[in-house]
Amino acid sequence: MVHTLVLIRHGESQWNKENRFCGWVDQPLSETGEGEAKAAGVLLKEEGYEFDVAYTSFLKRAIKTCEIVLEEMDLMWIPVNKDWHLNERMYGALQGLNKADTAAKYGDDQV
Repeated sequence: MVHTLVLIRHGESQWNKENRFCGWVDQPLSETGEGEAKAAGVLLKEEGYEFDVAYTSFLKRAIKTCEIVLEEMDLMWIPVNKDWHLNERMYGALQGLNKADTAAKYGDDQV
């Protein structure tokens, strides 16, 4: 039996748009991010992918991306497992800071 693993990154969040470290801050998808998730679901369906289970982090941007993709694929019925181990990395005190400003202040090698 052959299995296929498909990895999908969450769509753009507002902080992605603003070039800010997001980490575990629970930022929602932007309108663009919702459109990206929808386009991913449409493409996966057009390419003939079918899933029997989905996994996502506990972050709402990832959960919403998963929901939109599955809705576009007519797969809202499959089990969705959430696990904090799939959360984005924790950036600590960098969360919320602008990436370019932080790199300029501390150097690219540190950021």
